[in-house]
Amino acid sequence: MFARDEYDWRIAKARLAMASADVDVLLVDSGELLAWLTGYTVSETMYRAAFLPRDGKPWFVLRALDEAPCREKTWIEDVVGFADVDDPCSVIAEQVRARGFAKARIGIDTHSPCHSAATHARLATECRGARIVPMPGLSDSLRWVKSAAEVAVLRQAAAIADKTMLAIAQTVRPGMTTRDATATASAMFLQEGADTGEVGPVVKASGSHEFLHGIFKTDRLEEGDILHVELIPRVGNYSARMMRPIVIGKPSLAMRETANRLIALQDRQIEAMKAGAIATDVDAILRQGALSQGLRPTYQNVTAYTLGLYTRTARSSDFSRVLLPTSNWPLEQGMVFHAYTTAAGLGFSESVLITRAGGERLTQVPREILFRE
Repeated sequence: MFARDEYDWRIAKARLAMASADVDVLLVDSGELLAWLTGYTVSETMYRAAFLPRDGKPWFVLRALDEAPCREKTWIEDVVGFADVDDPCSVIAEQVRARGFAKARIGIDTHSPCHSAATHARLATECRGARIVPMPGLSDSLRWVKSAAEVAVLRQAAAIADKTMLAIAQTVRPGMTTRDATATASAMFLQEGADTGEVGPVVKASGSHEFLHGIFKTDRLEEGDILHVELIPRVGNYSARMMRPIVIGKPSLAMRETANRLIALQDRQIEAMKAGAIATDVDAILRQGALSQGLRPTYQNVTAYTLGLYTRTARSSDFSRVLLPTSNWPLEQGMVFHAYTTAAGLGFSESVLITRAGGERLTQVPREILFRE
């Protein structure tokens, strides 16, 4: 998907972090970082890892069954496959020794979702001549700032979300179900070039914001219901995200007034999402605004979180950077966030790129309650 110079930029970025930690070789096992750094990722059915030395060529160790697709996707030439009867950590240790790193300082992201305590202990035993250097959070922090090539792919995903959301809004009607709307979205994703048909929460909204992580079920939609649609299309594993409320029939005056107030607050927040702004200040625009206007009785969830590359890990969202009252760090140009807000059964969100001038919306569907004309 990406040109070699894109990977050269990523390698240089990783090696700069390695130099700061004074490590000789970096072990990469996070699904997202594997994809970002090598171009290939695979589920953790059996443990697998890539290795990037500060000097010299990298190598990849993984299940033999995955060796062929790995060679097809990665720029790494040295790919080692092991049989299912082999112990992955033992093979990894053998390869570390064979390449002259038996006594090296090995950097490992101990916060990687794929790096369990048991795996860490096993690697420490197998590589006992080497020194393991914890580099917690590296798998996420290396990827916070997106390149122009990554943003271009996110724009593709955002365009799929836009087209799909409008299609649902124009087809949904009384008597249809949440399953019907989800099927429309899933088919549209695949037709428009998304990686999969995985849609996101499509549920009947109720209450204030409790529906956000509602369990998918087949609910019949009637006049006056609010269909909450969150779309999460991925292109090359890069996910754009967007939420809109779709009213069955026409929205009431009260709904419109609430939506206008909520959108105005979020517009101010997005405008403030510029490079150098402190995250907690940006968060307060929406959080304190919604509370002071009585739109929400409480506001306990984040108002934005990191967007980018997602693979087969235990998490469906990346919360390594979020907007909260405790987020005392600056926004950086090239970061991308899923900015979202909800109140009175209405949810709005955008994929937002951080620029020097402010937040740029990658998703472009009109910021209003949607309904079938």
